[in-house]
Amino acid sequence: MRLDGKVVVVTGAGNGIGRQTALTLLERGARVALVDLKGEWLRETQVLAGDRGAQVSLHVVDVTDRVAVDALPAAVLAEHGRIDGLVNIAGVIHRFVPVLELERSEIERVLQVNLWGVVNMCLAFVPELRQRPEASLVNIASLSGLVPFAGQTVYSASKGAVKQFSEGLYQELSDTGVVVTTVFPGNISTNLSGNSGVKMIDAGGRKVRATTPERTAELIVSGMEKGSFRVVIGQDANVLDRLVRLVPRWTTNLVAGQMKSVLRTHPEGS
Repeated sequence: MRLDGKVVVVTGAGNGIGRQTALTLLERGARVALVDLKGEWLRETQVLAGDRGAQVSLHVVDVTDRVAVDALPAAVLAEHGRIDGLVNIAGVIHRFVPVLELERSEIERVLQVNLWGVVNMCLAFVPELRQRPEASLVNIASLSGLVPFAGQTVYSASKGAVKQFSEGLYQELSDTGVVVTTVFPGNISTNLSGNSGVKMIDAGGRKVRATTPERTAELIVSGMEKGSFRVVIGQDANVLDRLVRLVPRWTTNLVAGQMKSVLRTHPEGS
């Protein structure tokens, strides 16, 4: 899909991958509806857009609020007159602890934002996307949706659910003009932990490679343009994706051993 002149909605657009994806879309000539929970973050994104700031609209919306989300398509149409794409990026993690040590409220928050936020946005926007001769729907899953990570079990479950939901939509929309792309980022150098209110654990001296938000955004937007089925981002994600398909139990044990050694070093997990 050519992005020049298209209107794309981006959630989580106030920081990290969401912000960079919005800026990259603007560089490709798109107009962007910026969606985030915090208005000040959206305004910062608009300032960073520079001369292209006039091509954006700001929408302070909690993706877990069904009423607010259901009202969002009309607000975007009022600003831009059309909707050609949706990129669901908003997400959170939880404390790095075994699932039995999490409070139920922590579990529910992750599922509400990561899974229900995506479901809510898709239910609200897919009817509009289907009206276009061509449209793009992009859902951000995670490497954790392909390989579970001890200490982030609920997060992994939420992203695995996003994968299944997204690829199910791909099947259901295959006879329409809507192309569904699922993205699986590995370790990205954003402040996801801080924005989630979680303390990042020390890797215990291990060198952990990370992909930049800029490179991540480039790959997401290129995936939209190409109509990719999947976009796997980062060397870590690509290697583990291959391994888990070839030797799933061995790969899962490998990740478990690495994560559990770090969790033992930092048992507080917060």
